[in-house]
Amino acid sequence: MKGLSRIFLLFLSMAIIVAMAGCSGQGTTPAKGDSVKATGQADGKHGPIKVEVTVTNNELSDIKVLEQKENEVLSEPVYKKLRDQIIAKNSTEVDAISGSTLTSQGYINAVKDAVGKAGLTLTAKGSDTLATVKEEAVQNYDVVVIGAGGAGFAAAMEAKKAGASVVLLEKMPSIGGNTLISGAEMNAANNWVQAKKGIKDSKESHYQDTLKGGDNVGDPAMVRVLTDNATSAAEWLRDEIKVEFLPDHLFQFGGHSVPRALIPKGHTGAEVVTKLKAKADQLQIPVKTETKAEELLKNSEGRVVGVKAKTAAGQEITFNANKGVIVATGGFGSNVEMRKKYNPVLDESYMSTDTPGTTGDGIVMSEKIGAAITNMESIQTYPICNPKTGVISLVADTRFDGALLVNQSGKRFVEELERRDVISKAILAQEGKYAYQVWNQAVGDIGKTVDVHKDEYDMLVKEGLLVKADTLEEAAKHFNIPITELQKTIDRVNGFAKNGKDLDFHHRGKLIEMTQGPWYIEKAVPSVHHTMGGLVIDPETHVLDTNGKAIAGLYAAGEVTGVIHGKNRLGGNAIADIFVFGRIAGQNAAAQK
Repeated sequence: MKGLSRIFLLFLSMAIIVAMAGCSGQGTTPAKGDSVKATGQADGKHGPIKVEVTVTNNELSDIKVLEQKENEVLSEPVYKKLRDQIIAKNSTEVDAISGSTLTSQGYINAVKDAVGKAGLTLTAKGSDTLATVKEEAVQNYDVVVIGAGGAGFAAAMEAKKAGASVVLLEKMPSIGGNTLISGAEMNAANNWVQAKKGIKDSKESHYQDTLKGGDNVGDPAMVRVLTDNATSAAEWLRDEIKVEFLPDHLFQFGGHSVPRALIPKGHTGAEVVTKLKAKADQLQIPVKTETKAEELLKNSEGRVVGVKAKTAAGQEITFNANKGVIVATGGFGSNVEMRKKYNPVLDESYMSTDTPGTTGDGIVMSEKIGAAITNMESIQTYPICNPKTGVISLVADTRFDGALLVNQSGKRFVEELERRDVISKAILAQEGKYAYQVWNQAVGDIGKTVDVHKDEYDMLVKEGLLVKADTLEEAAKHFNIPITELQKTIDRVNGFAKNGKDLDFHHRGKLIEMTQGPWYIEKAVPSVHHTMGGLVIDPETHVLDTNGKAIAGLYAAGEVTGVIHGKNRLGGNAIADIFVFGRIAGQNAAAQK
């Protein structure tokens, strides 16, 4: 028996050794030619990113993303380009992808975590600069579009549909611009959802709301083009681009007299941009990312005939435009120096909701060749943003369904459906220059924004910026809001909800009686969101010079222009703007001989 016991112990010891050797790189060095796999995880922008790395002969040979919740469009260059760079360099010491910084950092940290768990030490080699294919130095098209956001895609598609050859230039690694990271709700009077819900509206009402919302500074003729064509542009998105909109829910943004904002599936621009890209691919429109337009080219007659651009690899390319150039580069919300030049108050102390690429390039390029600019001091802040990152909070779209805004004392201080600039100024006048948004499950169930934006919700909770609790007292305690005052506020609003009249702030929507939990409270601050100023264009989207004459061959659409929204842009009007005028620009540029 003793002999059998010794044999059993010997086999048991061997089994343990084999099992330890088989563990995925737990502090062991694999034999030459062997591969080690290990998983790692780290937080990205919208939640955890989980990866599996494969290491062969102490060199990274593969990285697979197992789980992630990042924006599909913004994360694409991270999971492709960054992956290739890390493998090529055999190191996680690489630069983040511009425009996808938080996702990049999460991905890099997840790879680091996996390598660390495998007990391996990587030795860097070579460079993280990947070999690039050199393009033709001179390329010829009928229409060159600068900026691959909503306006740029709309312009490119309409020009292509009209028979023109088109190229779309984008300086960032990913497409979409601010359209992608927005909620992408789109105002359109007399739309199909309004008809279904029995909401009476008119183009004239939309026109009057927009003019008034911008303090009557917007060009009336341009506002008329916007509001007259918004619904047909929405139908184009629905029918031709195949964007899915919610069939039975609308938002009434601040400054609007009725709910008229169509909501895309998922409540974000991802639905819009992915469908635009799919349509562009179908139409065989080349989209050249990491290609920065640097100069507009004119011929001896003063006509714009092309664009000089530079790739990420440093190659200079001239894109000739036989018919026209369309500038759709967005505003300058991420350019702090440019903001301070025109509105010194909005300095480094303000964060921005915008993509890093929103730096005013199109305005500067056009101004250099004589284009007129206007309204540059008018810069809008969005009132409800993440206090740590400045990113717009889409979970907080509950404000359009009845959520309340209170200060640190638990008191309301502004109408929740006021203009964005009015709410932002009111927040900045409160103690600490921040506010809280309060709602209960009854309000939350209307738009289901927590469910739709679950990733953002989870991150806000993790950061301590949003709390959910069964009782109002418990939720208020998280932020040290005096429960007595907050309860008084809720009780008073409940009375207004029953009577149908807000005696304090004249809420123009429908207040909801809130009596039962769960309760939600979210902390928020204003961030720079939209620049209303920019290039002067006419109703045909020609860019005008300082004498009011059209610059031949040059068109513009979207936030790069400055004649539509006046002193303040109403929520939901930007998406209408980019698609109405983007389509017009594409049609008119293609029609030139």
